[in-house]
Amino acid sequence: MGAPVGTTGAQLSRSQWAFAFALVTSLFFTWGFAYGLLDVLNAHFQEVFQITKLQSTLLQLAYFGAYFVFAPAASVLMDKHGYKKGIHVGLTLYSLGAIFFWPSAKFQKYGGFVGCTFVIGCGLSTLEVAANSYITVLGTPKYAAARLNFSQGFQGVASFAGPMIASRWFFLGKNATSLDTVQWVYLAVAGLGLILNILFYFCPLPEITGDALAQEMHEVGLSNDEEPFWKQYKCIFGWIAQTAYVGAQVGVASFAVNYMVDQNIGISKSHASQLFSYCQITFTVGRFVGVGLLNFIDPALLLSIYAIACSAFCLGVSFSPGAAGIGCLFTLFFFESICYPVIFTLATKNLGKWTKTGSGLIVMGVGGGAWYPPAQGSIANSNTRISYLVPFSGYVAMAIYAIGMVIDQTVKGGFRFRTVDEIAERKKHVDALGPKEKVSDDELDKKDEVVYVENV
Repeated sequence: MGAPVGTTGAQLSRSQWAFAFALVTSLFFTWGFAYGLLDVLNAHFQEVFQITKLQSTLLQLAYFGAYFVFAPAASVLMDKHGYKKGIHVGLTLYSLGAIFFWPSAKFQKYGGFVGCTFVIGCGLSTLEVAANSYITVLGTPKYAAARLNFSQGFQGVASFAGPMIASRWFFLGKNATSLDTVQWVYLAVAGLGLILNILFYFCPLPEITGDALAQEMHEVGLSNDEEPFWKQYKCIFGWIAQTAYVGAQVGVASFAVNYMVDQNIGISKSHASQLFSYCQITFTVGRFVGVGLLNFIDPALLLSIYAIACSAFCLGVSFSPGAAGIGCLFTLFFFESICYPVIFTLATKNLGKWTKTGSGLIVMGVGGGAWYPPAQGSIANSNTRISYLVPFSGYVAMAIYAIGMVIDQTVKGGFRFRTVDEIAERKKHVDALGPKEKVSDDELDKKDEVVYVENV
């Protein structure tokens, strides 16, 4: 028996929860594979079309620009028609974009590849709004960041599979100057999207609505969503942080192959592509390590630590020569691992009826990947190493947001080292006050502060 319309993640049975979680998590592999191939195509097209590093970033501009343009529309679609229809639209666009790589490769049109990449980006932005939001609300808020990190870990698995395939098929022998293998790889990508679309059509997916989430909040005195959306400041600033972080992440990955070759320690493009896949493995391992840490450590606090580490190692990449710079690059990939999903969960937490709208805004932040690579590419044309100062600025912006969230939590309810289930804690307070007494959000915050002071 399916969950009723208007359910919350906490109301699903264990079997319903496990099925929904596994099905939606499969989507993360889909866009991870596409993203993993994108950065390698960047370097491959420089060789095939004889274009500059800056010109090759048109792929990133199209892919991530689609997120900026299409994510808000995707959130409106899902607010009206639900997660499942949004997933169907996303997978359809994804398959269409991938299948048109075939004629683009056949006629060797770089503009065709850019256009197809934009369509794929529109599909993936829709899937990201659906999947990230659904996983976040699919259960207790206490483990939302850990849950999303676990699902996003499978995106990481696909991300290193992409460069590994490319290193064997795109750069070796006659394939180094040919597009034949590109068309076959993307035909397989289109087939994967079609299969997933069919699976989602026949499989029931419990719908979690904004109204049900709002009711769950209101029952424990949380009334954040009664304010207009433009006053949801954690979400608005989260969008800025996500835009800056994704821009930085994409810039780092886009020129990783070029960076390793330009370090002048005898690394070829094929070898650099293989090393880049190892960077993605490091990123993926970091995701699963993050799952364990986020089960115990407060997400805002852990994000602050990781953001500072990203900033430091990005400077290391910019100023360290040879193998030391490559070592800093690998470490940077590790500390990037939890950033996107943690920003997402912090920014969309307790949005109630605004949950899908907020999810669309945060996914729209992925559009930062459209303008960081061109800015970095303009510097990389003369010095790839120094160009990594551009993504450094994005990590600093993320660190400011994360530290601000820690300060905000500390002011309102005391410093947190351990992760807490805010709704469950507030429910205890409400139950302790009795059924006839009503409690406001401010009163609960004051009560939390008193408890904190007493504990100290």
